[in-house]
Amino acid sequence: MKFPFFASFIIFIIWLTYEMHKHTRIDAAIEERFWAKEHKANKTKSKPLDDLEYITIPFDKLPMQLMQEDERATEYKEILRSLSESKIVNFTGISNTDLKLEYGAPNIDLLTKYDQNYTVLVRTLNLWANYLYEKGYSKEAREILEFAVSTRTDVSGSYKLLCKIYKEENTPEKIQALIPIAESVNSAMKNTIVRILQEASL
Repeated sequence: MKFPFFASFIIFIIWLTYEMHKHTRIDAAIEERFWAKEHKANKTKSKPLDDLEYITIPFDKLPMQLMQEDERATEYKEILRSLSESKIVNFTGISNTDLKLEYGAPNIDLLTKYDQNYTVLVRTLNLWANYLYEKGYSKEAREILEFAVSTRTDVSGSYKLLCKIYKEENTPEKIQALIPIAESVNSAMKNTIVRILQEASL
């Protein structure tokens, strides 16, 4: 009885060794392709940035005059005013290598800054909207969140709160209209956000 067990064990070891070598080769190939792509990206010359989707903060559509004496609300508004002095672009889900290939290696620091500005923007909008909602300013929170969603934010909390407000305002049909926007989000959070919207629209 020991021989069949021993034979099976040997077969398992052989199979395991084969699989480990196979994955090692696959990983090596992936790494080789990555460095080849990175090398090409680093050689890419600077290109015009005119076609970027720059985001403009619509201060005339945001509740900038609300809660003037409130310290936290003022802080959020000041962050937005500061961001408006710089360029903002949503590069969520796009690697630095791909950015260099598309716009040139010399532009990477600039593009990274634009993307960082976007991250600060959507996080600030989410915090501000939640704060106003907690204070009873549901309509104003909605205005902020609708702008955030229009930029294809991947902050799931923004979608959750917006769905909640739409239901409270008896306009649940607006939730369905958010799904195509969520499906265009270039982020690992896309499926989660779409699921949130689908469940909220039931």
